[in-house]
Order: sequence, then C-alpha cells, then structure tokens
Amino acid sequence: MKWRPLRWTISACILKKGEFIAIMGPSGCGKSTLLNIIGMLDSPNNGSYKFGEKEVAGYSERQRADLRKGHIGFVFQSFNLIDELSVFENVELPLLYLKTPAKERKERVEEALELMNIMHRKNHYPQQLSGGQQQRVAISRAIIANPALILADEPTGNLDSTNGEEVMNLLSELNQSGTTIAMVTHSPYDANYAYRTVNLFDGKIVTENIKEADAPVHRHRIEAVYDDHPYGERQQGAKITKGAGQFTAAQCYSGHDEMRRALESMVSIVAGAM
Repeated sequence: MKWRPLRWTISACILKKGEFIAIMGPSGCGKSTLLNIIGMLDSPNNGSYKFGEKEVAGYSERQRADLRKGHIGFVFQSFNLIDELSVFENVELPLLYLKTPAKERKERVEEALELMNIMHRKNHYPQQLSGGQQQRVAISRAIIANPALILADEPTGNLDSTNGEEVMNLLSELNQSGTTIAMVTHSPYDANYAYRTVNLFDGKIVTENIKEADAPVHRHRIEAVYDDHPYGERQQGAKITKGAGQFTAAQCYSGHDEMRRALESMVSIVAGAM
C-alpha cells in the first residue's frame, strides 16, 4: 500500500532576538517538525522562511548546514553525545567544523565547561556521566560557537525533577544573557520558564500567551491573525482573531519518529543578528 503523507497548516510564527519561547501541544501535533524547520534540519518546498534578513526557504542542504553551524545550537532529549569522544572532544566538535584554531578551541571549550559546572568531567566519556551531567555537556556543545539561537527539543525529558530543574535554570540564564531560545516541551512547569508559549493542535497554532510579570526588556507584543482560528480571543499580551487566508501555505516534509510527515506552513523567523 502506498503511504500518503499527512498535511498540516501552521500559521506564521515570529521569533525575535532575545526571546525564550516554549512550543507545546499533544504528541504528533507538529512541535518537533516546527523545530526542525526553524533549525534548518528540514526545508520547505514552497512558501517563505526568513532567518534574520535571509530568505532561506530555497536553500540547498549545504547552504542550510553552512548557515546553521555558525548560528544555531541544538539540545536534544537524548543528549546525542558521541560515546567514543570525551566530554572535551564532544564540546569541541562544532569548533572543528568551523576550523577554529586549536588554542582558541581549548580556551572556548574550557570556558563553556566551567560555565556549565562540568569542567571536572572533561576527560570522562558520556557513559560515565549521569543524565544531568550529559545534558550539561550537550548544552556546552550547543553554546560553544556562540549561536544566536538555541533550539531545545524536550531538554528535560530524560531527566529526574532535580536535574531537569537545573537544566531549565541553565537555559534561563543563557536567555537572560541574550541568547534566543525556542524549546519544545510537554511540561507546563518547564514552559513557565519561557516568556511566550505557543500551543499547537493538529499542526495549527491555537493560542499564544505572553507572560506579563518579570518580562525582559526585549519583550514585544504580537498581533497575529490565524486562518480559521478556533479560539478567536484576546490573550494577555497578544491578539488572536479569526481570519481568512492571511498566510500563504508552504509544504514541508519532515522525518521524525517512525514515518515521514508533511507540514504545510509559513514560518517567518527572526532570530538574532547575522
């Protein structure tokens, strides 16, 4: 039997410099797929996707990789560390791809490990570390190239509550220092660290909520019109109303879990200076 891909529609999503955004929704609603689009791991085959001032929707895989490696850091639920490499070598790896000189690599890796309080484990291997320690190494690797944007996919999903809270505090501190963060999560507790929460359902943005209390200086108001929005209502700090055909759709095919899925989306991302 020939498999036919599912299709989803996601309205425009704008991520501005310095934000901490949480993306929530039930399993299979498109959270990880959206993160893959933002991170240029997948590419739309029509429509628009802007990263900074660059229109990247038509970029080749190599062009996306070249842009991604210097501007985006990734933190995954399963850590994705290389077992054969030490902690130091795992964190150093992105700098090797960027052809950073050896002396500078050493200085930057040690600085990142100190920041994540994992320097004392620099010669250990991933299997010798606890889950919380592995995620600290993964975050060190994500920030080593000083990216404008960090994408975190269920960063506390494999951790106990104590280590999970430590990881969320680290991400919050990075955001307060100016790093833009987009995080996919099922956890309302983790989402509370973000200044804006986007809720997806069946591939559609259904609500956006912006925290008013303790909002940072870079906080902004959003006014968006969503096509056939089922919950046309004003949220705190945001305006969501019904509309018709406000955004052009773009098709994107993304692989995750056990099957390839299709996403119809228009995504406009502003994530830091290029």
